[in-house]
Amino acid sequence: MNVIATSVFDIFKIGPGPSSSHTLGPMKAAGRFRQACAGLKKAALEKATAVEVSLYGSLATTGKGHGTDRSVIAGLLGWDPETVDPDAFDPLGTDPKAVYTFCAGKKEIPFRAGDIHFDTTPGNLPHPNTMVFRLKAGEGILLEQEYYSVGGGFILCRGEAEHPRPIPPIPYASMHQLRAQMDRLNIGLVELLRRNEAVVSGLDAERTDKGLDAIIDAMVSAVERGLATDAILPGPIGLARKAPVLLRRAQTIPDSPERFVILLNTYALAASEENAAGHRVVTAPTSGSSGIIPGIIYFAAKHLGISRELIREGLLVAGAVGGITRHNASISGAEVGCQGEVGVASAMAAAMIAHIRGCGMAVIENAAEIALEHHLGLTCDPIGGYVQIPCIERNAVGAVHAYNAYLLASAGDPARQKIDFDAVVEAMLETGRDMSERYKETARAGLAVCSIRC
Repeated sequence: MNVIATSVFDIFKIGPGPSSSHTLGPMKAAGRFRQACAGLKKAALEKATAVEVSLYGSLATTGKGHGTDRSVIAGLLGWDPETVDPDAFDPLGTDPKAVYTFCAGKKEIPFRAGDIHFDTTPGNLPHPNTMVFRLKAGEGILLEQEYYSVGGGFILCRGEAEHPRPIPPIPYASMHQLRAQMDRLNIGLVELLRRNEAVVSGLDAERTDKGLDAIIDAMVSAVERGLATDAILPGPIGLARKAPVLLRRAQTIPDSPERFVILLNTYALAASEENAAGHRVVTAPTSGSSGIIPGIIYFAAKHLGISRELIREGLLVAGAVGGITRHNASISGAEVGCQGEVGVASAMAAAMIAHIRGCGMAVIENAAEIALEHHLGLTCDPIGGYVQIPCIERNAVGAVHAYNAYLLASAGDPARQKIDFDAVVEAMLETGRDMSERYKETARAGLAVCSIRC
């Protein structure tokens, strides 16, 4: 059985926005290439004169708006996504005359933003997010590596086998198998996930909780920065942030269902706007959908009194939903459209809400299923290639959608639910395969071309 060996820390990763596949993935790939170059023999490195990067597919068509060149530069400089300084990161690549230093071992090679090429020539690519790194000696090539950014900050290198992960002690490859294992062992969902996490990540319970707390803190920080920042987002659209305005509006409304919904929207918008600004966020499961779960967490802690321990557990549950979806379909907008990003994030959030509100496995699965089902067919058509319109508001709608999915699942009779989560994941994959490539993070169709006046 091809089991899931994904850690919760693979799904939730801290790093700069605005796109995990276009920012985090390329930054990690550039860092990997840097390490590979450092491993070359000294005689070969002495001949090195230049480093060159070519971006293809969606990385080429929307990479400028997503800041892919900036991320590649940061990776070539050896910067780490989790600890990168946003103030130093923001200006990278903006000055075409700026000279950077690529260090391969002790060999220092100057490069500029112009050494990163956006190749939009149509072709039969192995993956829509393909990039090629070359270390050159004159016109010759000392080392060439081809990477694929497959969504959520995950990368693959052509010709390299993925490092084998430890097999989890309670293996499963689908939601159906996860439920079967719980029934067979008569254990709860969180206990099962914690047992597997200990083996897959090699972390004991204390270190796992410490890692989860770091994720929660980063999410909360993104929301709070977004609430406190009233400014215009970067790029030519000139989009003004909305979260501070909504917060002020909510504060004038007495407790009511309307205020509840406005606040939930506000918190999701706040984190998503931070992502659009290229600031520090958490993939959940991607950067493009990084407002939904932080918005839910902030709301749950601030207004529902949910404890930190329950929120940790909720992240484990959400991570399991994201892991199942990634394993059996995709979380990449360039592969399946926004249904794989905002749709999956909403499903993860719905499952998390169901758990922290005390629901059992049947309701948790149903909540995730309802949330994902009603995002099927959602395209990825960012205006100008920027993760702003419609991306930011989609996060807010996705958060409210997640809460509504939880309500539908918890208030209803689980026995009457006809569609299970695995079926919807399969439907999402088939829908993504049938979807025109123009609607998969290319900015060449849909809202991206029908709203050019922006």
